[in-house]
Amino acid sequence: MASSLNKIIVIVGFISLFHSAFSAAQHRSYLRITSQEFTTLPLDIVIQAIASLFAVMWGVLNIAGKLREIPAAAELNTLRWENQRNLPSFYMFNHRGRALAYDYVPSSSKAELENIE
Repeated sequence: MASSLNKIIVIVGFISLFHSAFSAAQHRSYLRITSQEFTTLPLDIVIQAIASLFAVMWGVLNIAGKLREIPAAAELNTLRWENQRNLPSFYMFNHRGRALAYDYVPSSSKAELENIE
């Protein structure tokens, strides 16, 4: 019962919000027709827009159910310490450390590497 009441409140709130927007546009066109300067919206349109906005927010929050806290480290709790800062996009296999190795023999061509496999 409470969920259907909240849905009705959301629907009525959206209709009221749409009506206040339409009233604001209609007021603006009325001022344009009568060649008056636009300063502010009438107070009843502003109050209707704010009240319908709060009704929609309250209804949506009640339809959504109880809010839960999102733990920031929930995904990190499943990872081991060795893999937490493992960033494969920063792996580099072509660096000068290979040239400093004592048993490094550079290959002369790509064809030789394909023959090894």
